[in-house]
Amino acid sequence: MFLAPTPTLSGTLLPMRSGVPGIWQTLRTMRRLVEQDKTDPAVIQGAISVSYLTPEKDQYSEAESIFNYVRDHVRYVRDVNGIETLTSPRMTMQRLVGDCDDQVMLLAALLESVGYVTRFVIAGYSDPRAFEHVYMQVLLNGEWVSADPTERVPLGWEPPGALIIDFERV
Repeated sequence: MFLAPTPTLSGTLLPMRSGVPGIWQTLRTMRRLVEQDKTDPAVIQGAISVSYLTPEKDQYSEAESIFNYVRDHVRYVRDVNGIETLTSPRMTMQRLVGDCDDQVMLLAALLESVGYVTRFVIAGYSDPRAFEHVYMQVLLNGEWVSADPTERVPLGWEPPGALIIDFERV
C-alpha cells in the first residue's frame, strides 16, 4: 500500500476578511508564501531536478516540465470543511497534496526559483460577484501563459466559462 508522505505539520491561524476583501487578502498571503519559499534550497533543487533534461534556454520546455511535475505529482485535496487553508510551497512539495491555491503557490515558487515571473488569476463560475478558483500565469518569451495544475490539461489551457476574472497585480 502506498501512503502519502507525512511531514510534520505546523501552522498559524490568521483571521481573514470575508468577501472580495478576503480574496485579495488571501492572494497577498499566497504571494508572501511564494516569496518566502522560492529561495528555499529544496524548492530550487526541485525546479532544477524536474527541468534538468529540457533544452537549455528553452523557456516553454522548462516551464512545461515544472508545470507537468506539479500537475502529475500533487494530488488535489480540498481544504478543511468551512476553513480556507494555505500550505506553503515547500510543505506542499513534501506532502504532495493540496487544493488549487496550494498547487499554484508551489508551481509559482518552483518557476520563480529558476527565474520566471508569475501572477495569480482568480475566477468565478457560478456567481458573477464571487471568485471560486485560482490558477496562475507565467511570463514566457514576453507573453502570459496560463497554468492550472489542478486539471489534467497542458500548459496554456485555462478554465473556460468564467463569469468574472481578475489578475494579481505584478
